[in-house]
Amino acid sequence: MDVDLTGRVAFVTGAAGGIGRATAERMAACGAAIVVADINGDGAIEVAGQLPKAIAITVDIRDSDAVEAAVSKTVESFGRLDILINNAGVNTFKDRVDIDAFPAEEWRRIVGIDLDGLYLMSKAAAKPMIAAGGGRIVNVASVVGVTAMRLQSAFVAAKAGVIHLTRSMALELGPKGIIVNSIAPGSVMTEGTRQLFYGEDGSFRAQTAAFMKHIPLGRPATVEEIAEGILFLAAPDNSYMTGHLLMVDGGWTAGYML
Repeated sequence: MDVDLTGRVAFVTGAAGGIGRATAERMAACGAAIVVADINGDGAIEVAGQLPKAIAITVDIRDSDAVEAAVSKTVESFGRLDILINNAGVNTFKDRVDIDAFPAEEWRRIVGIDLDGLYLMSKAAAKPMIAAGGGRIVNVASVVGVTAMRLQSAFVAAKAGVIHLTRSMALELGPKGIIVNSIAPGSVMTEGTRQLFYGEDGSFRAQTAAFMKHIPLGRPATVEEIAEGILFLAAPDNSYMTGHLLMVDGGWTAGYML
């Protein structure tokens, strides 16, 4: 996809690895200055050091003061903030259980990052965007926010919340010049997915083959494929789409595969 982001500044959360890193790299290749934001400070520094114009910011997106400081540092460093990619997120990868046994502390951890953190980042980033006359926000949701799965109730609830929050944000921020969309990845070959579904000790390794039969394309996505979808939503020429959920799921939600 040919996209020119020259002169624009993109803030990517969870950018030390996985989808976030791939997105930061893809946007940098299109000319954007990148804020590589992650709770993993060393990882953020490593990624930023490989990009032509980037800074690393260590931030826990659950901390409102830290989030406000990160946005302020972005504007101080680059003079503007045009694009926010709300990518940071977590899930339960071990000891997945039904809701009646789901630990309250794990619920708070997941919802605190995946939904509350997204709210805090969006609230902070919207201010300089509004002052400048507009911007773009892309929220990374999940296919399970549309089609629920067992044993991950907090993640399912948080991602469903992200999808509907995106619509609300689009209604509220559209008149202020900010376009807001979300993307729903299906199965993606991140390191966590690799361990869970393909590793020797993976909790769901035995079910992987059957699971892939449900996906028409028969494989998980690469992080680069998800980054391409995010780039599409953030592209300047994509100027009349807001409140939209882009499914990048290999056909997972197209229908039931017999």
